[in-house]
Amino acid sequence: MIRKLLYLCTDNTDPYHNLALEQYLTDTVPADTCILYLWQNRHTVVIGRNQNAWQECRTALLEQDGGKLSRRLSGGGAVYHDMGNLNFTFSLPTAEYDLHRQQRVIVEACRSLGIEASFSGRNDILAAGRKFSGNSFYHHNGCSFHNGTLLVSVDMANLGKYLTPSQRKLQSKGVASVRSRVINLTELRPSLTVAEMADAMVKAAETVYGLKASMLSEADFDEAEIKKRYQRFSSFDWN
Repeated sequence: MIRKLLYLCTDNTDPYHNLALEQYLTDTVPADTCILYLWQNRHTVVIGRNQNAWQECRTALLEQDGGKLSRRLSGGGAVYHDMGNLNFTFSLPTAEYDLHRQQRVIVEACRSLGIEASFSGRNDILAAGRKFSGNSFYHHNGCSFHNGTLLVSVDMANLGKYLTPSQRKLQSKGVASVRSRVINLTELRPSLTVAEMADAMVKAAETVYGLKASMLSEADFDEAEIKKRYQRFSSFDWN
């Protein structure tokens, strides 16, 4: 049973730092504890653990435009991150992992903002029938995380500029259809900000888990351990 709810909202927008921190939080999460980690990457394409970077992303164009390519530990597809996107991670012991409960936090956060959201299969969360949150998962040594995106006001032109849809998707749906399947939450609530979404996520976690959330501070973390993970996530070989 989850008896302690912790959260961290970082203002660091370096994808390699944020992925290192995600792994560190998961590796060190205490028993009976759920950590909600909220973070943003500036001008970044993040690919799934098993994806081919050159197939999924126009890497040369991204680099030319000052962007970063990064690879996460979890599976799933390639995503574009900018400052209009809020990322979330639930880190917790595998014995306490409950995907439906974790996804309920996202749905509850949206509903508290007047946006109706719903689950779609295992990986996506929809609003107005279109995807605003893609989810991925990781389990290792008795600890797990569930992470994903929340499209608040992402530059959709860049999403199409740097990502390369699979031939299978193109053949079955076409380019226009692939792009039309996603939505920014600001289309449904124009005044919504990333900060407001982050606040709603923390409050929704408190509602779903029935616990008061305590804020974590990066100053209390093991800097050497995070740096070690950073070196991996920023390496050419990994990405």
